[in-house]
Amino acid sequence: MVFVPRLRTSEDLRVHNETRLLRAIHDGQATATRSLLTRELGMARGTASVLVAELIDARLLAETPAPTASRGRPTRIPGPHPHGPIALTVDLREDGWELAAGELGGVTETLATAGHSGSPQRVFAELANTLRHEVELSGGRVVGVGMSVAGPVRDGRLVHVPHLAWDATDVSELLADVGVPVLLGNDATLAALAEARRGALRGIGTGIHLYVDFDVGGSLVVDGRPLGGATGIAGEFGHMRLTGGTAPCMCGARGCWGLEIGANTLLRALGEQAGYGRGRAQAERLLEQAITGRSPQAAQALRANASALGAGLGALVNANDPELITLSGFGVAIHDFAPELVRQSYLEALMTFHRDAPPAIVATRLGRRGPILGAMELVFDEFLTPDAVRAWIDAHRGDG
Repeated sequence: MVFVPRLRTSEDLRVHNETRLLRAIHDGQATATRSLLTRELGMARGTASVLVAELIDARLLAETPAPTASRGRPTRIPGPHPHGPIALTVDLREDGWELAAGELGGVTETLATAGHSGSPQRVFAELANTLRHEVELSGGRVVGVGMSVAGPVRDGRLVHVPHLAWDATDVSELLADVGVPVLLGNDATLAALAEARRGALRGIGTGIHLYVDFDVGGSLVVDGRPLGGATGIAGEFGHMRLTGGTAPCMCGARGCWGLEIGANTLLRALGEQAGYGRGRAQAERLLEQAITGRSPQAAQALRANASALGAGLGALVNANDPELITLSGFGVAIHDFAPELVRQSYLEALMTFHRDAPPAIVATRLGRRGPILGAMELVFDEFLTPDAVRAWIDAHRGDG
C-alpha cells in the first residue's frame, strides 16, 4: 500500500512537491536535468520552474548548465546549493573515527580523522566537542549528525561494542548538547543502506550486504531497506554459528562466524595482538604481505578466511534467498585473494536447488565509504520531509 499524505492547502501541495523534487535530486546524485526530473515526477514544466526558483531562493538548490551536443533549448541540472543543508557524518570504528560532511546529492568530504583511547566517555566527549565546533562554523547549515558505530545499536541510542567492552553505552546522553539531532546506526547496516541507495543493490528486491572489518556484520536488504529487527540490531551475521565453530566469542556466544573472518582473525593467526580495536595497521600489513606473496603464513590465514567466507555466505543464502550478495571492507580483499576457494566453499554450503543459479557475489562500488554514506542517508531521510523542508524554507527564504 502506498501512503498518500493529506494535503489540506495549496502550500501543503507545494511543499510536498518540493520535497519530492529534492528527494529525486538526492537519490539521483544530482545528475539529472530539470527536464528529466520534471518528466519522471509527472510535473508540468511551469510548475517545476516555480518550484526550482523557490528552492534556489531558499538556498536548497543551485543549477548548472547541462553538457549538450545538440541544438535546442539549453537545459540545466539542479544540484546542491553552495550554502545549502549539510549532514555531518561520523564513522566511529574500534580504533578511531572519521568525520565527514555530506550535501544533497550524496557527495561527502572528509573533515577530520583521529584515533581514540577506547573509553566511551573520552571518545564521545572528544566527538561532542568536534561536532559542536562544526555546527557553529556552519552558520545553521548542519541539519543533523549521522553516526556509524562498529557494534550493535539498540533502539537508535544504545551502543554495544564487545571488542571494546562497551555495554549499553547511551550515546543520546553523551551527545545531547551537540546542537542538532544525532542519528545512530550500526556500521554494517549503514553500509548496506548505502549499497541499496548508491551501489550494486540499488533496484534489487532482496539482497545481502556483508561488511568485514575487525569483525563481520551485514544486513538483509528488502526493497531498498535493511531489515532492522524488533529493536534495530538485526544483521549480526558475524555472531551466528554458520561454519560449525565452537570457540568462545567476546560477545558471549560460541562458534561465531566472525571468529573466522576479518582483521582480528588474520591477526590471531599470525600471533599478533587482536581484539579491543587494536591492529588495523598490522592487519593491513599482513594483508599486503599475503597478496604479494611475501608471507606464506599470511597467505594461508587469508585462504582460511576465504573458505569461511564462502561457507557462511552459502548458509545465509539458504536462509534468506537473495538475488545478489555484495561485499565491502576487508571482505573484498579476502574474496579477490582466493575467489575460487570462496566459490568452492560457497557452492558446497548451498542447498542443491540453489547451485544451478547461485546469487552472484560482487564487490561494493563504494569502496570503504559505505558506513559514511549510510550515515549521511540517515540524516537526509529525516531532512527530506515536508515539515523539515518547510522549516528550512521559512528560515532561509530570500537568502539565495
